[in-house]
Amino acid sequence: MSTSITVEQIIDKLPSRFNPDQAGSLCATFQFRLSDAKPFYISIADQQCLGCPGEHQDPDITLHMDEATLIRVVTGEQDGMSAFMKGQLRAEGNVMLATRLGKLFSGGKS
Repeated sequence: MSTSITVEQIIDKLPSRFNPDQAGSLCATFQFRLSDAKPFYISIADQQCLGCPGEHQDPDITLHMDEATLIRVVTGEQDGMSAFMKGQLRAEGNVMLATRLGKLFSGGKS
């Protein structure tokens, strides 16, 4: 599937795909640094999700990848762990948070 999704569309759509039940008491900021697109971050607190362009001053985890990998992971085409194992995704900080991303957001597939 080659629908062109932009990072801006992902930032806009993330809150609507957020699963507050999976967040529980989670309070965390995920920074996304993309090799071929502008950075953005998502903050999760009080079972709410906020997506913002730019760099957060003190994220809990920073995920490095390219835009294509981000789109595959967000749409559910690729599992974040498989992207990590293939070297397409690199994480710094609280890497255990990365394992929760798939549950926090409903992608194209569950």
